[in-house]
Amino acid sequence: MDEFALRPDPLDKNLSVDVEGFDQNGHSVTTTVVAERPLTLFLNAQEIVTMMTIGDYPDLLAVGYLLNQNMLKADDEITAIEHDKDLGAIVVRTKRKTNYEEKLKKKTQTSGCAQGTVFGDLMEEFEDVRLNAQAQVRTSWLYELQNKINRCPSLYLSAGAIHGCVLCREDKPLLYVEDVGRHNAVDKIAGYMFLNKVEPHDKLFYTTGRLTSEMVIKTVKMGIPVLLSRSGFTAWGVDLARQSRLTLIGRLRGARFIALAGKNRLIYDLQPSKMPREPAKHQRKAGQTDGGC
Repeated sequence: MDEFALRPDPLDKNLSVDVEGFDQNGHSVTTTVVAERPLTLFLNAQEIVTMMTIGDYPDLLAVGYLLNQNMLKADDEITAIEHDKDLGAIVVRTKRKTNYEEKLKKKTQTSGCAQGTVFGDLMEEFEDVRLNAQAQVRTSWLYELQNKINRCPSLYLSAGAIHGCVLCREDKPLLYVEDVGRHNAVDKIAGYMFLNKVEPHDKLFYTTGRLTSEMVIKTVKMGIPVLLSRSGFTAWGVDLARQSRLTLIGRLRGARFIALAGKNRLIYDLQPSKMPREPAKHQRKAGQTDGGC
């Protein structure tokens, strides 16, 4: 795969709108805000969930959501994906018959933005996943990935109020997607990997959001051995990362980061003193905490 085989398109008029308002001085201003619309997902004849999304890559989002909720299995055959933009609905059809009425009764609210949910048996097979113990993550890759991702045109830069996830190999960003909730963004990447048969064992996963239990579980279930974020951690997320032997790196800003799990994969090939100084706009102010979802 080439770098940025998939990337945000801030010029897509379907993903944002211009809204008129007033600034702190009472002057009229026009600002760009991210679009948000419902998408109802069906698996065969069963309605599964209605998600709030920016609306791009609905096929990837639908397939990735079903995979990460254990409603699609690795050996399932998808016979059709039908999207009706006007109705705000998408149907994923499979060769195997499915019935998740009982499973849908066990929905549990998670910490994800935009009403992310995780089902009662989300951790099915979690303990059986064996991540690639030979995978590496070099500190020089971390700086280069930040540099490339931060310079990539995105909705975050043009409108904000959005999360990004990036699938990487070594120091190369391969897939960069955004959505109003980080769980939507990771599901899009999971969907792409499934539909395009992308191997996870040598990949790194970067997210702009917090390293929560949900993010750790989804990364592990996708088979990716390294999870990175510029934001912080939750305690359960750290516990699950250590349990699954996932490499978990957070507060990744400039030359700084903290690894709370999987240090065995880290190779310190570039010392912080040798890295360029972090741009002022990316530096954390004194007392500032990790925000966002």
